[in-house]
Amino acid sequence: MNKVSILDTTLRDGEQAPENAMNPEQKLKIALKLEELGVDHIETGFPASSNFDYQATKLISKEITQSGIATFSRTLIKDIQLALDAAGTDKNHTIQMVATGSDLHLKNKRNITRAQSINEVIQSVQFAKQNSDCRISVGIEDASRADFQFMGEIVKASVDAGAQQIILADTTGHSNPYEFKEIIKFIKSQAGQGISISTHCHNDLGLALANTLAGIEGGADEVQVTLGGIGERAGNASLEMVASNLYFKSQQYNAYTNIDLSKMYSTYKILCEVISMPIPRNQPIFGKYAFGTAAGIHQQGILSNPDTYEFVKPNIFNRQREFFVSRHSGKSIIKYLLQQQGITSNVELIEELYEVYINSRSESNCLSMNELQQQINKHILLNTQVA
Repeated sequence: MNKVSILDTTLRDGEQAPENAMNPEQKLKIALKLEELGVDHIETGFPASSNFDYQATKLISKEITQSGIATFSRTLIKDIQLALDAAGTDKNHTIQMVATGSDLHLKNKRNITRAQSINEVIQSVQFAKQNSDCRISVGIEDASRADFQFMGEIVKASVDAGAQQIILADTTGHSNPYEFKEIIKFIKSQAGQGISISTHCHNDLGLALANTLAGIEGGADEVQVTLGGIGERAGNASLEMVASNLYFKSQQYNAYTNIDLSKMYSTYKILCEVISMPIPRNQPIFGKYAFGTAAGIHQQGILSNPDTYEFVKPNIFNRQREFFVSRHSGKSIIKYLLQQQGITSNVELIEELYEVYINSRSESNCLSMNELQQQINKHILLNTQVA
């Protein structure tokens, strides 16, 4: 089984989305938690973009001892030098330099030729190789809209100059899984033995996870992700979903990660607190109600055997199964609560409580089990006193 390396870009791509900015101390706080999770490489930021990113990278690089450090740069010598100054020159530092991949970007963003783009890559890789022992990674931006032949030329030039990794970026979420898998297979064939292939997928059409998994099937040995899928526009492939899929479906993908699933949710809550982001209701793994149900049929099944409506188990993520009460709940939840309290029940009592607290509910909000339990206890106490 193949180990898939996790590069987390929460602190770079995740942070560059609106309202996600963090100061260096906040970035360090998240980085230390990511290290605890077992993340292989933590991307600290884009040192040339701001003094905040430079200082954050410097701070994190001094404190992280188990995970690798990654930085982002353009194919510019000044960017690379700042990244080396901030994160160091040893092999624990992966310096990522972004190559312009698509003709659309060459013409409309950079106003340069294909030859100029390749020359930038060669000069940048050679500079990093001559001035450091870093792992050198070349990312092909907008790879999903790039010409295959041109990408092959970028890969060959990068590897010949000394790059050890190629990143394929679906920058705009353009690819579908079939297309992205074919890109990965092609680039892997061009890169040759010993060159790492990494994925970087955006979620504009909701396919970041599917494309990342397809990339693994195509031969990628590293994936770039963010905690909670935060990132530019609609976000990135999420750390928790990729890691969970490779946990529950490891045989299918013939792959695994070193991520500690039990620590992900607590780390995500810290991130949400830092960037003032509410936890979504229904997001897989992290959602407020990801392991909760208010549906009577489902509750009845779970009370009999949790496997009836649970494939993804909450305890794996250090979370708890939750039942909520709405007008969609059934009598089984009333019966269960009475049994938990050791209260002798009969059909009439269950029917009465069901009509009062479930069937007649008009509110859209749900009751928690504790709230319903308190109301039932109060109801029974009042009726006992009256009797």
